[in-house]
Amino acid sequence: MQDFNVSALLDQALKMQALSAEEGVFLFEQASTAELMYVGNALRQMHVPGEVVTWIIDRNSNTTNVCIANCKFCNFYRRPGHEEAYITSIDEYKQKIEETFRFGGEQLLLQGGHHPDLGLSYYCELFAELKNLYPDLKLHALGPPEIAHITKLEGSTHLEVLGALKQAGLDSLPGAGAEILSDRVRRLISKGKCSGQEWLDIMHAAHKLDLTTSATMMFGHVETNLERMQHLVSIRETQAKKPKSAKGFLAFIPWPFQDEGTLLKKLKRARNQCTGDEYVRMIAMSRIMLPNVINIQASWLTVGKEVAQICLHAGANDFGSIMIEENVVSAAGSAYRFTANGIQEAIEQAGFTPQLRNQQYEFRAVPAHIKQQKLDTTELIVD
Repeated sequence: MQDFNVSALLDQALKMQALSAEEGVFLFEQASTAELMYVGNALRQMHVPGEVVTWIIDRNSNTTNVCIANCKFCNFYRRPGHEEAYITSIDEYKQKIEETFRFGGEQLLLQGGHHPDLGLSYYCELFAELKNLYPDLKLHALGPPEIAHITKLEGSTHLEVLGALKQAGLDSLPGAGAEILSDRVRRLISKGKCSGQEWLDIMHAAHKLDLTTSATMMFGHVETNLERMQHLVSIRETQAKKPKSAKGFLAFIPWPFQDEGTLLKKLKRARNQCTGDEYVRMIAMSRIMLPNVINIQASWLTVGKEVAQICLHAGANDFGSIMIEENVVSAAGSAYRFTANGIQEAIEQAGFTPQLRNQQYEFRAVPAHIKQQKLDTTELIVD
């Protein structure tokens, strides 16, 4: 173990100095949870002062469940020609979007699989039609692996594909498919997806086009602690390259691998053994290692209410979405659910003030009918 000092490294972090991956590993393995939480919370207050914790109402819907990436942690996808394969129709989108609007949402988080027959024209036509039908709808759609897949199908470039999608109506790009940005890991769990470097290159291209993005990390499977920290360093370095006028990565969201029924678990290659304490420590480390990313989100969907509440004292300032619909993570065993009222109550119970936001982290007023009618959205969640 290298000759690092916990106190010295925490002091560097409090000055928002960039730590190396090796220094991050040392802190993660040697610092106490209390120390990491203290520094994570202090850095949160530097980035987002005050006691406000944000949340959003949106719906995570899927264009298709057909995918040829064959990720070993995914129970959602179906191979081409499978009897359960589908492509969502416009009528289905209309129902989903109108329900979302009724429940106070304004955004569709739209993702799917690597469908071998759905290229750039399909997505451009889809986005344009949805925006024509619903001009106020925000599309937080696709993700770097899907952009890489479309680029390959078209024989095009990331910039050209993203530019066409933006013109068709894409508002922002989710951080999906990052998993761990180590090609060793990706060969083991998601060989059919883009490389870690291509994921980063696509995000850099999005930042050049002034598309706001988020970044993610799915951990707790086959990666090492060093690979986790190298992932965070890669996110930080990509953010540092964005044009000054671009927002770049507006948020970082880490979550633990959900293993129920996955091939990784069946093959006994990985199990979800992430404890609540480990997740809280990773939230704090995310804040420490990412001094140039403003918002850190706690993934209540994968760790539950109580652990997510503790994360609000460890560096997280956002509680994410109530998830009117979510199919991919749920298919691997995540059973947690929130209503609009429940998520606000959870934030208040943790000692903070809930504030509804949009994808740009701009504040929104909570729609009057949600305040008055105590709407319960659990009936809309698709397991």
